[in-house]
Amino acid sequence: MDKADISWVLVSTLLVLMMAVPGLALFYGGLVRAKNVLSVLMQVLCAFALALVLWFAYGYSLAFTEGNAFIGGASRLFMNGLFDPATGGFAPSGSLTELLFASFQATFAGITCALVVGSFAERARFSAVMVFVAIWFTFAYLPIAHMVWFASDTAPGLLNARGALDFAGGTVVHINAGVAGLVGAYVVGKRLGYGREAMQPHNLPLTYIGAMLLWVGWFGFNAGSALAADGNATLAFFNTLIATAAAVLGWVAAEWTIKGKPSVLGAASGAVAGLVGITPAAGLVGPVGAFVIGIVAGVICVWGVNGLKRLLRADDSLDVFGVHGVGGIVGALLTGVFNAQVLGGPGLDSPGLILGQVWVQLEGVLITMVWSGAVAWVAFKIADRLCGLRVSPDEERQGLDISSHGESAYHL
Repeated sequence: MDKADISWVLVSTLLVLMMAVPGLALFYGGLVRAKNVLSVLMQVLCAFALALVLWFAYGYSLAFTEGNAFIGGASRLFMNGLFDPATGGFAPSGSLTELLFASFQATFAGITCALVVGSFAERARFSAVMVFVAIWFTFAYLPIAHMVWFASDTAPGLLNARGALDFAGGTVVHINAGVAGLVGAYVVGKRLGYGREAMQPHNLPLTYIGAMLLWVGWFGFNAGSALAADGNATLAFFNTLIATAAAVLGWVAAEWTIKGKPSVLGAASGAVAGLVGITPAAGLVGPVGAFVIGIVAGVICVWGVNGLKRLLRADDSLDVFGVHGVGGIVGALLTGVFNAQVLGGPGLDSPGLILGQVWVQLEGVLITMVWSGAVAWVAFKIADRLCGLRVSPDEERQGLDISSHGESAYHL
């Protein structure tokens, strides 16, 4: 075990925790109306916490132990075998303790589940959200994580065996969550008055703070995924820096051109789009590739939250699919392009292999979209049957802060 590697991944785990609570919670909280801000903070925190508990109980074992091409086994239930209290010994995982690796991956599982709640914010029942998270985490997140990230000489995950590239979760986290959120937006239905009443963000400074916490925390998300304090972490760190900056400017330029004015919300959203886009590529492309991915993700996600959203006719409240789903797809496909050495990447040594790698990346995208979408639909239907998926119209008009939690964020 290497103390430097352990130190870096410990810090990275804390950074990912900061991304979710408070980063994502504040980002989402500022985007909803004042009467629903506490409900969003509550859903993000509790979805994250529930995922961590389930990860401890069985999630880590099913995602990261040997089983078959789709799911792992039961050898690490309740973190069995990771620590020996009699000797004080820890099971190793490369240069880390396996318990630290499991801790780092737990935060990924948590933030993925928390991301989904933005799609049906302001009208979903809290109990139903918790039921959905438990089911979707078990039958969507864990199999996708195993298929993409579990490497083994005898029984690797399906997409890992195919050679799919996903450095830090473009497929496992962002496309997975984006598709589930889009399904949720359809199943839960549109907010009362959607398209007829103004539903502006109630606190853009809150959203801005959340977005910048996400950017800082994302260095742990991406560079920490090198699982070592080494050159690959350095590459992922710089790529996260430059891609995000490029995406901010790309989004602002596109919005300025289309709408005539650049907005703070657009700049903050551009930062998130760039972070999403570079996630699968962070340690797998060169800086020029990261720069291009950032610009492309920023510009295309402007379309994702405007033109595509109108085409889909879904009330994806906080644009989870428009940013995370679309940005994740862009990043996943361009990883297959800019991984090539001829384009500055550290991977493919022949230009002729680029098309094949892009095809593998597309396979991963499509499998994730179909799998996640199907599981999400079933999970929402079960949650609806058990709890009632949506609050009553009167509760929705009153606001979920009061009707669901008996609290108010602002007392005037």
